[in-house]
Amino acid sequence: MNEHLLRDGVTLLGFALVFVLLFRKLGLGATLAFLVAGAVVGPQGLALVGDVEGKRGAAELGIVLLLFLVGLELNPSRLWRLREEIFAVGTLQVVACAAALTGVVAWYGGFSWAAAVAVALPLALSSTAQVLPMLQSAGRLRTPFGERAFSILLFQDLSIVPLITIIAALSRAPAPPGASPGWLLALYTVLAVGGLVLAGRFLLRPMFRLIGNLGEREMFIFAALFTVIAAATLMESLGLSTALGAFVAGVMLADSPYRHELEADVDPFRSILLGLFFLSVGMMLDLDAIASRPLFVGGMALLLVATKAGVIAAIGLAFRMEWRAALKLGLLLSQGGEFGFVLFAQAQQAMLIAPAAASLFGAVVTLSMATTPFLMAFTKRVLSAPPKRTDGLDGPQADGASALVIGYGRFGQTVAQMLIGQGVRTTVIDRNPETIEVAGSFGMKVYFGDGLRLDLLRQAGGHEAQLLVFCIDGDQIDREFLVSINHAFPQAALFARAYDRRSLIKMAGAPLAGTVRDVFESAIQMARQAMELLQIDSEQIARTEDEYRRRDAIRLKAQSETGDLRAAVDHMFSHRTLAEAVAARAEEER
Repeated sequence: MNEHLLRDGVTLLGFALVFVLLFRKLGLGATLAFLVAGAVVGPQGLALVGDVEGKRGAAELGIVLLLFLVGLELNPSRLWRLREEIFAVGTLQVVACAAALTGVVAWYGGFSWAAAVAVALPLALSSTAQVLPMLQSAGRLRTPFGERAFSILLFQDLSIVPLITIIAALSRAPAPPGASPGWLLALYTVLAVGGLVLAGRFLLRPMFRLIGNLGEREMFIFAALFTVIAAATLMESLGLSTALGAFVAGVMLADSPYRHELEADVDPFRSILLGLFFLSVGMMLDLDAIASRPLFVGGMALLLVATKAGVIAAIGLAFRMEWRAALKLGLLLSQGGEFGFVLFAQAQQAMLIAPAAASLFGAVVTLSMATTPFLMAFTKRVLSAPPKRTDGLDGPQADGASALVIGYGRFGQTVAQMLIGQGVRTTVIDRNPETIEVAGSFGMKVYFGDGLRLDLLRQAGGHEAQLLVFCIDGDQIDREFLVSINHAFPQAALFARAYDRRSLIKMAGAPLAGTVRDVFESAIQMARQAMELLQIDSEQIARTEDEYRRRDAIRLKAQSETGDLRAAVDHMFSHRTLAEAVAARAEEER
């Protein structure tokens, strides 16, 4: 048994590695690579791996971990801020897409209405596992466009429980003995979510605080995995969605001090298990059924992408999105998603569709996923907004400026005005029309544009500038971006504003001439003023500042090298280190 397990593991990992590298090279994404690799090694391919059902059962933990990480991204304040996007736009997207696709499936596939609904509901969902990494790599997850896409994906993930309930209500299979009625499942859901909320506040946070004080990173990993699996197990024991339990646990820890450590600890397991999930889905595809009806699979995939893109774009327009952005959103979310495979299995167990139909629509979802990278390349080439806006805002033009300042918020204003005050020819770029209009009322010329786009920087004269100063908010800049800017404009010195120390870690090793962390210097100035008020000697204040800067630099270097925010934690000035210093001095005096 161990021999088979090791052999299957080597085979799966080896094929996954080869296909992911190949598909990444072709720009097709890892999700599709896993599906194709699974089909190749599966029973209907080369038959190199067995026990597909068992492997899929373990791999579904990847979906659970994915929802936990989604929850960690949504602290309650952000969840409240996005409530309209999540519950209005998200609800409309799922309902409208499901309704449209029900008609498409019934017409094109000749299915009964009950079967068409059971198939259309999964097809209405998009791929969180495919879309979120694309938004993250493009630096668009925190933009208004990215947040709208994220909100729709989040609502889709939350809708799994009601969708399973709908499929169960349509079931033609005899009800298992002792099955709970729907109203009782709803009550269980409310009680379980409430229990997880209380557990998060009164059990999980004290547990992580205790582990954090111990400084044992391995225990943090164990605790993180225990949290996810325990929440999922609680939901499963009540006959509810395991993914919902993991999501609620993530939300409860989203505004805790341990959020980023949890993300870093859980993400590798999520990546591996989610890859294994897609491998198992690929292995379960009925290739014979697909080969017997290739035109149906191709035609259905085309109709799926076209229908969802059209419906979602129309919703975007209804919510006052610019037409290019609405169409981009529709194309980005036009594919089927990973939860579709889960719901197809539910529909099969409910005797609404045959196993062959489940395989056919699994192939449809897979093929629709394959179209997404090409559609995104199309939107980048064809649907990019022109640099000059129709409402009178000018795009930047090369005019021999020595400095380009990207971002004219509270940070960029000071940088740009000081450079201009010294007589440095400066071009300022911002993508917020309101900011541009306010700046204009003060006599400041700010150009409209996305300063993270290489083509726009070229148009603004980046090839002539001596300085490129990125003053944008958030953590949209990383090392890879700065390296690409340096390659495009090697003559320009690069400066970047860092939102916090995590932003500095993301930029570690980048070709930067300088970087400043938000509020770092101003916080030091306030601390100096506070100590002066306490009548502390100026030399002591200076020594404290120098020592703090030295310790902070050591911590930042260690964190950048290890990727661990707790690296060199002993170099912090804290109550614990102060107590240790006092004890050491007392010991010396004795």
